[in-house]
Amino acid sequence: MKQKFILFLFPLLVTSCEVLQQLEIPVSTPLSDHEIADGLKEALKVGTRNAVANLNKTNGFFLDQAVKIPFPEDVKVIEEKLRSLGLNKPVDDFIEQMNHAAEKAVTKAAPIFYQAILDMTFTDARNILKGPDNAATEYFKNKTYDQLVMTFKPDIYQVMNQMNLVDTWQKLADTYNRLPLTRDVETDLAQYVTEKTIQGLFYKVEQEEKRIRTDPAARVTEILRRVFGSSV
Repeated sequence: MKQKFILFLFPLLVTSCEVLQQLEIPVSTPLSDHEIADGLKEALKVGTRNAVANLNKTNGFFLDQAVKIPFPEDVKVIEEKLRSLGLNKPVDDFIEQMNHAAEKAVTKAAPIFYQAILDMTFTDARNILKGPDNAATEYFKNKTYDQLVMTFKPDIYQVMNQMNLVDTWQKLADTYNRLPLTRDVETDLAQYVTEKTIQGLFYKVEQEEKRIRTDPAARVTEILRRVFGSSV
């Protein structure tokens, strides 16, 4: 009787297995180099676009403590001395104007970043995907930093001139230099603001990169969901 029961069940079991195989969700195939590259390029486009947009607006630098450009650190003594003399408003105005200059200049980063994206190789893309949460940002730093400095600095200097920031700085420095027992200061203000602008930009790009890597809601396209939702 037991043998007959097993023989009776066998066809049913075989049929059930065939049905289950047909219904089984296929295992996702490994990502190709092209998919990885497309996903990374899309992520970088989204991240850099958001970073630039967040900074290129009124008070994008000035009211964001994470990227706000402070009084030049190497001449901090000037700020302290001038504030001690009651010159808070000129110093505060100067700091605000520096940040507004950065906000206007940061748009020039977009075409430079996009060129770095176009130049990305399959090896670059795979290394970035497998790398730490800021791997794409580090790629950008290596590929674009020098060009960003060369592009930003003339524009920042021009903006600072238009805002009379250079004159303001010169007046602050002259006021300090006339004080007894002080060493004259000579700071390349345009270079300082340029470097701080780029530093703030990369900070924002890094934050965007981490969001795309860790937050599914930040993966706004199908290729982003496929690449960053995969273990590769």
